Amino acid sequence: MSEFMTQDGFSYAFDPSACASCGGNCCTGESGSIFVSVTEIAAIAELLEMEEGEFRRTYLRKEGFRFSLKERLVEGSYDCAFFDRSLKGCSIYAARPLQCRTFPFWDYFRHRIDELKLECPGIIHD
Repeated sequence: MSEFMTQDGFSYAFDPSACASCGGNCCTGESGSIFVSVTEIAAIAELLEMEEGEFRRTYLRKEGFRFSLKERLVEGSYDCAFFDRSLKGCSIYAARPLQCRTFPFWDYFRHRIDELKLECPGIIHD
């Protein structure tokens, strides 16, 4: 039996075992931003065995004063540049950004549980 994850201030729980059957809904779909810090950029570049400048040019887009991971348009869906459709998972999982690690406990979803449940089959809410 799987352990459910909870976080203070959120009225729902998350069952991470649902990720196996989901297909990566949180990594695909509508266009969005996955912001990365300087530390995360260095960690991902190291994981990919790339020079940071090359990594930035290849995988990041500038949004104001921040950087976001680029997306790829695939079959009408915007996939994170690191979403592997064949594996239905993240190709940089070990160095994924904080924004990815904290999903589904984002402030945006705190009071949008019905919307979150449509995206994530692992949401447990009465």
